[in-house]
Amino acid sequence: MKKRFNIAIQMDPLEKINPNEDSTFVIAKEAQDRGYKIFHYLPKDISLKNNKITAKGSYFKIVNSSKKFFKHGKTQSVNLNNFHCVLIRQDPPFNMEYITATYFLEMLNKKVIVINNPSEIRNNPEKLSMFKFKNIIPQTLISENIKEIENFIKKYQYTILKPIYGNGGEGIEKVKRGSLKNKKIINKMIKKYKGAIIAQKFIKEIDKGDRRIILIDGDYVGSVARIPKKGSIKANFHAGGSAQKTRLVFKDSKICKILKPYLKKKGLFFTGIDVIGNYLTEINVTSPTGMQEINRLNSVKLEKIFWDKLEKKINK
Repeated sequence: MKKRFNIAIQMDPLEKINPNEDSTFVIAKEAQDRGYKIFHYLPKDISLKNNKITAKGSYFKIVNSSKKFFKHGKTQSVNLNNFHCVLIRQDPPFNMEYITATYFLEMLNKKVIVINNPSEIRNNPEKLSMFKFKNIIPQTLISENIKEIENFIKKYQYTILKPIYGNGGEGIEKVKRGSLKNKKIINKMIKKYKGAIIAQKFIKEIDKGDRRIILIDGDYVGSVARIPKKGSIKANFHAGGSAQKTRLVFKDSKICKILKPYLKKKGLFFTGIDVIGNYLTEINVTSPTGMQEINRLNSVKLEKIFWDKLEKKINK
């Protein structure tokens, strides 16, 4: 008889989930189909009480309804040490609330598997961790010093400026060498994001889109091309990018091979990496998306691979 696992998901309100796009939806649906119990709570509702990690939320079920795709049980407080697995699936921003929750989850009994490893979520900010792989990333500067950023921009015809902790294409600017507007844009971004920003050599292949590659336990399981709208440089789905079928090209395969030992060692079980042209531009470890788009374009179910691999870890 198959074991009935008790799963907790730390995420945003279920009401905000798009059941046709969100990766968490298909992960939860597959868990339910396997007979697992699924408990949902918000990041603000996790607590530390006398060395006990509790969360206030409710068990829920996914239902077939045009009005509401889920049905909540009664609100209750649970001891997270009584769960087989906790999935961290809330969207950024990666703020102090997010960081505090990772500290709490790090204190759980080692028999509770947390995906992804909370300490390594903290240690691997999505736009910073790529610097551990300097041979496969574009020329990049991170600084709050305006003169440093201006000097970097002078090196290339076009440069991309973006916040360190933004997501979904938020705050991305394309600037041209010699433009009188550059200093104003830099100043505005530093003030808005309260610190250092990223300056990155513009990769012209973005016109053909970037590639979101999903890795589960370090292994490649699927990818999708994200094509920006005409005239835009933002390929993210949240920013209006469209999904297009793609294949694993040689350079992508090489990047995946380089990343695999690191991801496995750090307990980064579910990751989404972004590649433009031949360059790695991001390693998403907080709440990777793209599963549903890959599923539809390739007639696959990545959520089955997700749980097949995770079940083996839980059963160890």
